[in-house]
Amino acid sequence: MPRTAKPLMLNNTCYKLSIHHEGFTIMKSTQLISDKKTGERRIKNTARRFTTIFSMIFLAFFLSSCESAYYSAMEKVGIPKRDIFISRIEKAQESQEEGQQQFRSALEQFRSVVNFDGGDLEKVYEKLNGEFEDSEAAAAEISERIDAVESVAEALFAEWEQELDLYTNNTLRRESQRQLAETRAQYSRLIKAMRKAEQSMGPVLDTFRDNVLFLKHNLNARAISSLKGELGRIDSDVNRVINDMQKAINESSKFIETLRKPG
Repeated sequence: MPRTAKPLMLNNTCYKLSIHHEGFTIMKSTQLISDKKTGERRIKNTARRFTTIFSMIFLAFFLSSCESAYYSAMEKVGIPKRDIFISRIEKAQESQEEGQQQFRSALEQFRSVVNFDGGDLEKVYEKLNGEFEDSEAAAAEISERIDAVESVAEALFAEWEQELDLYTNNTLRRESQRQLAETRAQYSRLIKAMRKAEQSMGPVLDTFRDNVLFLKHNLNARAISSLKGELGRIDSDVNRVINDMQKAINESSKFIETLRKPG
């Protein structure tokens, strides 16, 4: 015999749960609104969502633990977080400088496609596609470098703040607190400039991808003519990316100089 639990009120609606050896049913008034398979599917979907969320949390915790272990190991051999911080900013600078060169090269190749005047159009497409792929790789490296800067910055500032409590001299504590606030403010300007440059790359890559795909499937003079209308926009977007990168590079130089000042 099935067992029926007490009525449940959900959203001002009365439901009854009937449990038996084959599974369960949920009744709304006198109408069946869910059967065994539906219930199992909902349970599986819920379990899948929780598994995904748990996996993401575990991965974030694992990566954070790895970073902490790395910083601790480096400090044991005499390399503090401050030096790692500077090194990663410099590497981000280098990747942005290389990115500037790559986007300029891609723009020049696009211009050569637009000005195509006979020859092997297949080779022209391959060169443009190669420049696009190189630009994508450069953008990915820039993003990775920025993430690495952000990671060590968070660890450095957290440690700095925790160590303020270790001071017994109030004057020195206040001075260190002031320096921390100033460094954080300067870093905020730096990371903002880096992320702005990173975000400006997306639209350029999207436009390049669209034009490369269009050329791939239309290797003819009409396709080249169509691409001419895109040159002005691509030129403007690439120059914006290069300028945004330069601003980030300049902010990096100023921030590194500040970090290297004695005291």
